[in-house]
Amino acid sequence: MSEPTAAPRPTALHKIHEQAGANLVDFAGWLMPLRYGSETAEHTAVREAAGLFDLSHMGEIRLTGPQAGQALDHALVGHLSKLKTGRARYTMLTAEDGGVLDDLIVYRLGEEDFLVVANAINAPLVASTLATRATGFDAEVVDESADYSLIALQGPKAVEVLAPLTDADLDQIRYFAGYEHTVAGVPVLLARTGYTGEDGFEIFIRPADKAPEVWTALMNEGAGHGLVPAGLSARDTLRMEAGMPLYGQELTAEITPFDAGLGRVVKFDKGEFVGRAALEEASRTARARRLIGFLARGRRPLRKGQDVLRDGAVVGRITSGAPSPTLGRPIAMAYVDGDLDTTTGTFTVDVRGRGEEVDVVELPFYQRQS
Repeated sequence: MSEPTAAPRPTALHKIHEQAGANLVDFAGWLMPLRYGSETAEHTAVREAAGLFDLSHMGEIRLTGPQAGQALDHALVGHLSKLKTGRARYTMLTAEDGGVLDDLIVYRLGEEDFLVVANAINAPLVASTLATRATGFDAEVVDESADYSLIALQGPKAVEVLAPLTDADLDQIRYFAGYEHTVAGVPVLLARTGYTGEDGFEIFIRPADKAPEVWTALMNEGAGHGLVPAGLSARDTLRMEAGMPLYGQELTAEITPFDAGLGRVVKFDKGEFVGRAALEEASRTARARRLIGFLARGRRPLRKGQDVLRDGAVVGRITSGAPSPTLGRPIAMAYVDGDLDTTTGTFTVDVRGRGEEVDVVELPFYQRQS
């Protein structure tokens, strides 16, 4: 007999989501809001005003100690020991063969204090791998995921919503920076980061059960600014429009950072690190695959797993696809053969046996006006 499947874990905001009529689903072992009503309306609100997301399913792993920075340099592809206090960096955890185990954001909270934020599905793996790779360094690794709630406030009116509720001078918080402040009187790590292509903030709340206070205050303040709660569906279409990769789709253990066009995050000048030899080889050789964008000419949705054809021959496969509320047509990201000339020929996507014509477009599909 198979073991019973564990029930998905609710976040500290579960009751608020229920009261708001959210459609709750099991995502990476957590009970998360997929949408509250219209996912298109939620998406549009983030592009035009602001949206509030519960991201408490994400993992938070703390590294502390005199050699915490060096341990991260050894464990990850980035040069984290050079990160200044108060700043954040996008990086990756790779295997010895260069395959991506997870993409991460690392915040430096102090001279000997780092916070690693991992994707929910990979958080236990990231924590255990970091602990193993930190062996021999004067550093301690602790998985603090259960201690945190995480709320993201995203959109062009995010500053207007947040400013009356925080002690922070938001003009002084640059993109990819994070500092300890208060929001609605609750101590938080306030970071100017996000996954939507818009300006906004991610608010790390510890202890986790303080999240309802922060969420309610933001929703009340945002009522006059068009702020709406937004679910995972809108988050996915927003990140697709912004050309941002998703682990399990654009990034996997079979994909290197160079395959994904993200070789810039690999820092060879820092010395030895796990996966260095394989990644050096990947940086020197022609890519077997590369990631490109498609904009459909018709209205039929493009979806993950559909074959990409050029002049009738299969040349790749879609990794992410959906209708784009902003562009008004379906979009997709796909890996195609690395040596493929995408400037010639007719590209189609096999949608249930029918070839749907698409145009190759440069990523990202959408870029906000700064």
